[in-house]
Amino acid sequence: MRLFECGTLVPGCEWHTRADEDAEVVRRAVQHMRSAHGETVIRENMVDNIKARVRDEPGTKAA
Repeated sequence: MRLFECGTLVPGCEWHTRADEDAEVVRRAVQHMRSAHGETVIRENMVDNIKARVRDEPGTKAA
């Protein structure tokens, strides 16, 4: 299971998501950035920053 915690990118934000695939985690994170943080344009560097913070959830085995 892969995990993204928004607070690693936006200090103070407690939102997080998990999914089996990185692509799904990134999709959800982008949607969250738009709805919760008012981002209207998601630039490539934002997606790269999200991808860099996606990690294996503690207690799960890497595939």
